Amino acid sequence: MDLRLTREEIAFRDEIRTFLCENIPEAIRNRIAEGRHVGREDYVTCQRILNAHKLATPNWPVAWGGRDWTPMQRYIFGEEVQSNNVPDPLPFNVAMVGPVIIAFGTEAQKQRLLPPTANLDIWWCQGFSEPGAGSDLASLKTRAVRDGDAWVINGQKTWTTMAQWANWIFLLARTNPEARKPQEGISFFLVDMSTPGITVRPIQLLDGGHEVNEVFFDNVRVPADALVGTEHRGWDCAKFLLANERSNIARVGISKSRLRRIRALARAVPAGDGSLWDDEDFRHRVLQVEIDLKALEMTQLRVIASEREGSRTPNPASSILKIKGSEIQQATTELALEIAGPFALPYHDPEAEYPDGANDLPEGFGWADTAAPTYFNYRKTSIYGGSNEIQRNIIAKMVLGL
Repeated sequence: MDLRLTREEIAFRDEIRTFLCENIPEAIRNRIAEGRHVGREDYVTCQRILNAHKLATPNWPVAWGGRDWTPMQRYIFGEEVQSNNVPDPLPFNVAMVGPVIIAFGTEAQKQRLLPPTANLDIWWCQGFSEPGAGSDLASLKTRAVRDGDAWVINGQKTWTTMAQWANWIFLLARTNPEARKPQEGISFFLVDMSTPGITVRPIQLLDGGHEVNEVFFDNVRVPADALVGTEHRGWDCAKFLLANERSNIARVGISKSRLRRIRALARAVPAGDGSLWDDEDFRHRVLQVEIDLKALEMTQLRVIASEREGSRTPNPASSILKIKGSEIQQATTELALEIAGPFALPYHDPEAEYPDGANDLPEGFGWADTAAPTYFNYRKTSIYGGSNEIQRNIIAKMVLGL
């Protein structure tokens, strides 16, 4: 199996890299590189730039604004977006609900919803997890009952990412509580967040940010065409969606970008008679993460190469990508936190007396106050998209045959 890029793929990579650096605002890319807050308008700006060049939804069919790219080209594009600190096209729109509407929706749903989904005129959020129904998603309790030409939805969703910015939500609700298997009584719905009866409440996170929410449905009445696919067969849509959600969860490009920044910062931080990079133990730990990342990248390339060579059998190596990818992302935040040291604290007293100016923020250390919040925030990577514990069970069963 040849994992090297062809001459044409290298040219494609360079073309994408040049486009991103010349067209995506540098201020936004710098904020991402420094781990700073990226607002709703930043995401909208970037996705609309990409969409204007048919780059926001390359995984969609050409008829709906996609690109007829090879699996390797799709991989190269995703890595260049991440490694050049460009916001990913909103995954809820591009990688999750969009493909579900294309695969299971009616023609009317496609015509009405896909163009604004691609352009981020509609901002989607995901209504799957509930209190008591996270990894065991089939145990969800939210109900949808048919009432004439409408559905009435009651229940609660939680950990709903960016629901405070969303104007539509795709959700799973139980439509047949008497089904023989819990998965057989669930349906998939598309709901306008302005519908009466929907309440969004923020969940304050350990990093101090507001990224996730609780969403309550109190007799929310939606039209019959809010249903996607067949009634009681929403689990088919959910499985299809989750397969797309996990396709780029290794996030190799983001980890590459962070490691480049870690190297540069460590060389700028004084330690003893030199810099932190001169510390053999610290340097060894950075190099170990880089080795792990290279191994992860090779694993992902093997998965892509098997598709390039025409294999239709899912590559079992892809099951490892989520676990190792999340572990590497967490390791990079730990290294950045160590570089920031005491300057990662959210409060410094400029009038306090410390020996040798220990309380003075060194030049170029303006990023340090994001190190601790980012570290705390990235504890989530081993949970979302299917917890690493669940993923290990899948590997044990599907890969090792235990």
